[in-house]
Amino acid sequence: MQKYNFILLWVVTLLIASCGSTKGIDSEKLYGHNWELEYISGPRIAFEGLFPDKKPKISFNKKTSQVSGNAGCNWYSADYSLKGKEIAFGVPGPATQIFCGGGEKQFLNMMRKVDGYSFDAEGKLYLIVGEVPMLRFKKITD
Repeated sequence: MQKYNFILLWVVTLLIASCGSTKGIDSEKLYGHNWELEYISGPRIAFEGLFPDKKPKISFNKKTSQVSGNAGCNWYSADYSLKGKEIAFGVPGPATQIFCGGGEKQFLNMMRKVDGYSFDAEGKLYLIVGEVPMLRFKKITD
């Protein structure tokens, strides 16, 4: 009888562990290249109007748990943390202080709200708030 209880306990534990799986999420895809923003949800201004000269970029550093990039005008960096398909960013701090319009502020504010990420079949990165994709990035080489 104890043998069957042990097996039942083992099967239940295995099922619970598999339900918490992060299947489909591969955090390693974040690293080794830069990502360029190609869509931001929310602003009533057209994407090209928000970022007329330069699109925001983000790069993930696995060793330091920091992101860095260009927010459309100024450089920024921030801490980040990953747990499965959840991601959280610290307060992005600009390294330069040039005013370039409202797009940069929209981008940095949205990053603070992000709580998840995913990839689509084409390899694009989506940063998510709740269940809604708010930022979409494509891989770039620079």
